[in-house]
Amino acid sequence: MRRPAPAAPAPSVADSLLSEAPTAYLDRNAAGMPPAAAAAPLLGGQGQPEGTDGRPEAPPVRSRAPRQALLQVKRFDPWSVLKLALVLAVVLFFIWLVAVGVLYGVLDGIGVWDRLNGTYADLVSGETRTGSSLISAGRVFGLAAVVGAINSLLFAVAMTVGAFVYNVSADLVGGVEVTLSERD
Repeated sequence: MRRPAPAAPAPSVADSLLSEAPTAYLDRNAAGMPPAAAAAPLLGGQGQPEGTDGRPEAPPVRSRAPRQALLQVKRFDPWSVLKLALVLAVVLFFIWLVAVGVLYGVLDGIGVWDRLNGTYADLVSGETRTGSSLISAGRVFGLAAVVGAINSLLFAVAMTVGAFVYNVSADLVGGVEVTLSERD
């Protein structure tokens, strides 16, 4: 019995895609490149002229000015502004709580809260002290959390209303013009 001949390996996806794709050849001299850049190979860094210290020379400076585009911001999508504002509001809420915590810790370390609570107890109850103090960590952080939550909600609503106001005013006057440019 004859054994079948081994099958040729199937071409890989990359080979089949590369063989079917059109090939474009770039003539570097026709593209307006300086002769030093035209002599350098397309890939890798081999063959580049080296400086006196053995490192490759810097690429030549562009001879043309950077491209610029004048664009107008016509509209902000209120839904995307609301989502972004809510994320920023949550971040600002946590920053607010950390700032309140640091301030509370510093003032507690100095002894401000003990003096205020002692003065309050002297004014309210005279000689006898009660167990509850006017300023405590729970009260401070509770009040800070409520104030931060209200501020976060107002921030998100204000940003969304601002997007609506911008859209209406941009319809009237054309929006903000922005010039984008390539790096020099």
